Amino acid sequence: MTIAISSEQSESKPLYQRVLRAFVDVRELTLIVMIALIIIVMANLNPYFLSLSNFRAMSVGMAPTAVIVIGMAILLASGGFDLSVGSVMALSSTVVAMLMLSGMSIPMAVVCALLLGAVAGLSNGLLVTGLGINPLIATLGTMSIARGIALVLTEGFSLSNLPTAFAWVGKADIGGLPVLVLMTLALVVVFDLAVRHTRFFRQVYFIGANEKAAMLSGIHVNRVRIIAYVLTGILAALAGILLASRLMSGTPTAGNGIELQVLAAAVIGGASLRGGEGTILGAFLGVVFVALINNSMTMLAVSIYWQMIVIGAVLVSAVALDMLIRSKRG
Repeated sequence: MTIAISSEQSESKPLYQRVLRAFVDVRELTLIVMIALIIIVMANLNPYFLSLSNFRAMSVGMAPTAVIVIGMAILLASGGFDLSVGSVMALSSTVVAMLMLSGMSIPMAVVCALLLGAVAGLSNGLLVTGLGINPLIATLGTMSIARGIALVLTEGFSLSNLPTAFAWVGKADIGGLPVLVLMTLALVVVFDLAVRHTRFFRQVYFIGANEKAAMLSGIHVNRVRIIAYVLTGILAALAGILLASRLMSGTPTAGNGIELQVLAAAVIGGASLRGGEGTILGAFLGVVFVALINNSMTMLAVSIYWQMIVIGAVLVSAVALDMLIRSKRG
């Protein structure tokens, strides 16, 4: 009876209120509208904004962040998060470069770097599930360790003179579109479909929404969380490999602050720090939104320091909006 009354009340609301509620509930739709508005405004403020070269540079630049946000969105849905993704990206970028410079083949070097990312993710997962360490402390620790190892291995210098063939992914085009962007879009589509339609990823959401209920229903909570951390580590390592291919160098200082951008994008895209919500598509649109803001401020000659302030303000606003929406629903 309560549901019926609630439904009737909802239908009796004015059309504009129902449309507004739909925009709030479907975060992807909200982001698409906001992205369109930014493009329209910037097209009037700076004619170069709509140029092909600008969109190409922006899409290639945001590709590593988009790869990492896939894992972060899944982790947030499970009730966890990972602050070490930027350091793992830098370490894998450094290691893949070192291995190729030592004579290892490109495929083997890439596999080893991905395995390194898996080990970093496994370490995070075991610290959180096995030892019960808070994800904030556990991933802050691995963030420092991974960054430190990258700097020790290179003494702070970038590694260049990589094999020419390694540049294919980072610099080549297919049909006029960068391979790097095509790979990123393919990953977003595959993982978005997997999250929506596979049993394992649905378990991630059950755990994030109600861990005790998930456990009672027979879900192996710790195992699922560990796999989520391993997946995030692998994706962070892949982002480092892609970055090394684009820059043709292993950079131990890469990814400084990228964890903030990834978190902001995921939360803006509908993920919640409390778990149980969010989509890969929403997180990707969040990355596009943040990239557009950065690009717009750059084209308007806004200082890089102000850009950091704006991204931080956007993150706080997104979390505040998420909590407000949850309180209204409650």
